[in-house]
Amino acid sequence: MIGASLLAGSLLVSGATAADAQTKPTLGPYGYGAVKFGMTVKQAKTTGDVVKKMPGNGGCSGWDLKKFPTPKDSVGIYISPNVGLAAIFAAKGMKTPEGIKIGSTVKQVKAAYPHIKKDVHGFYVITVPGNKEAYYTFGVTHGKVTQYGIALNKQDCFN
Repeated sequence: MIGASLLAGSLLVSGATAADAQTKPTLGPYGYGAVKFGMTVKQAKTTGDVVKKMPGNGGCSGWDLKKFPTPKDSVGIYISPNVGLAAIFAAKGMKTPEGIKIGSTVKQVKAAYPHIKKDVHGFYVITVPGNKEAYYTFGVTHGKVTQYGIALNKQDCFN
């Protein structure tokens, strides 16, 4: 699963306002805003919403959403030459369609996703509602979501 690689995805504090929250895209079930699973590098660049951070050198390349830049040695998106856009890591201010975000409690996560399970790495993992081809993974510390992401089941960018 995403496991330790989720740590590579950045968690950035954004200054979202109440107006932003009403128009802000959700993370899932098929991506974030115009940035969708399966997009090629060319298609993702055409959205104008991504910036390249790490060359693929024949493998997966690392990108950021322009509105959510990550620190120097991390990325927010992976694009695979085989499956296209394969994973998006949440930044603070993003939420799932079910309302889960960084800072949500485990109780809220379990209420939103009653069948969620813990994987061998201690992450909560579940198939994305509305997209059986993808999964969410949530990292929890002291009972609160500290990181999460969405990835294709067939992603080939990380373990």
